[in-house]
Amino acid sequence: MVFNLSGRKALVTGSTRGIGRAIAEVLIAQGAQVMISSENADDTARVAQALAMPGMACDVADDEALARLVARSVAALGGLDILVCNAGITGQPGPLRGIDMADYARVMAINLRSQVVLANLALPHLAARAGGSAVLIASLAGLRGNGAINAYALAKAGVVQLARNLAVEWGPQGVRVNAVSPGFIATELSASLLANAEFVAHRMAMTPLRRPGTPAEVAGAVAFLASGAAGFVTGHNLVVDGGTLITDGS
Repeated sequence: MVFNLSGRKALVTGSTRGIGRAIAEVLIAQGAQVMISSENADDTARVAQALAMPGMACDVADDEALARLVARSVAALGGLDILVCNAGITGQPGPLRGIDMADYARVMAINLRSQVVLANLALPHLAARAGGSAVLIASLAGLRGNGAINAYALAKAGVVQLARNLAVEWGPQGVRVNAVSPGFIATELSASLLANAEFVAHRMAMTPLRRPGTPAEVAGAVAFLASGAAGFVTGHNLVVDGGTLITDGS
């Protein structure tokens, strides 16, 4: 059963809501054990209890906290086979010429730097268990030009390249590393955009499937990349966007 994740041990950051929780739920449904984590301790405890999995709060911008998270995951689960770097923030929108550099620094720290640090901490554990799979959550924003999504887009573009670099570095040890770039997904964070009829009409006209995606659809892509079905896939960026990237808007 190439999609079966029974016996696999996974760490998913930002896994208490939206896409991250959907990823955790799909991995669990496929048989994996999952360490639940987010910055908020109450949310982490609540979701961990609801999913009957271990949990640990972690600020991914804190290197020492990330080290504790990996150590706790290995101890609680008995190892690590799957890493999903999902935690991220959008930051302040606007053009680069007016960017707040403090906001820029925080967005880059959480969305990109944390993935570098976490990969360096976790991938040796994946290699120690005869290989494994890491999936880095990027974004369609990192693949297209945009006048309002500044630091976020830069960080997500970096995540895609990070997946390629890590795939080259860790492939000889049997570890696969891929990225997933979601497009416009219906989550709590996108609720204000979904309520904007003009925005939705414009965005859906640019999307061949003519609808937003769902967290479960992104989670399915992650589960595929984490599974044996993707055993010969590494260094790839899987775009989950309903076709927005490839359309001319017609």
